[in-house]
Amino acid sequence: MKQRLIVILISSFALSLAAQPRLRQPEMYIGAQGGVIASMTNFSPVVPGTDNVIDAANLGADGGLLFRYYGHKYCGLQVELNYMHRGWRENIDSLNVHYSRHLHYIELPFLFHLYLGNNRHRGFLNLGPQIGYCIADKQKGTTHPASKYQYNAIDNRFDYGITAGLGYCARTDHSGSFQLEVRFSYSFSDLFSNRKSDYFAQSHPMNLSLNLGYLWEFKQRNKKT
Repeated sequence: MKQRLIVILISSFALSLAAQPRLRQPEMYIGAQGGVIASMTNFSPVVPGTDNVIDAANLGADGGLLFRYYGHKYCGLQVELNYMHRGWRENIDSLNVHYSRHLHYIELPFLFHLYLGNNRHRGFLNLGPQIGYCIADKQKGTTHPASKYQYNAIDNRFDYGITAGLGYCARTDHSGSFQLEVRFSYSFSDLFSNRKSDYFAQSHPMNLSLNLGYLWEFKQRNKKT
């Protein structure tokens, strides 16, 4: 079901892309972005101390490189290579539980980029699948005395899911483009094994990020399009 959703998503946007009028001169950009990310994990059964979204959110940093290509008016493709600081927190003051899990990922999103606006100001939507791999796993703080399963090493370092973002881009004549984007991503893969004999039925990471980016157009765009 999860794989079908990704296939349907890609097919729908590919058809939409093909239906748009082509630009006489494509636009291509490279850039960098970075910002803050709030992440948590959707556990079933629920892990004690993670039922409050604010307390369970683990704050970190993210950033990376991006390539954007416009071959059609109002839509294009975007590929990124990002570092993501993910994880979750547990807080139970009565039991002196103050624990945080820090999972560091390298991620590769493949995004459909849709925009509205003109050559100066554009609002945009990014949507598509992403894959990632956990390169580091660190734990800090005091753990729950009666709950232990979430403190084990994660079973699945490979991650795949879907991401969507809304943003605004301001383009200049000589100084490149500046953009601000808020993005949400949800993982279909589980951190911990979910076989019938395992404790967790699901353990899906979720992330909300706010990023500032800079893009440079390395092929001169056609001013008349």
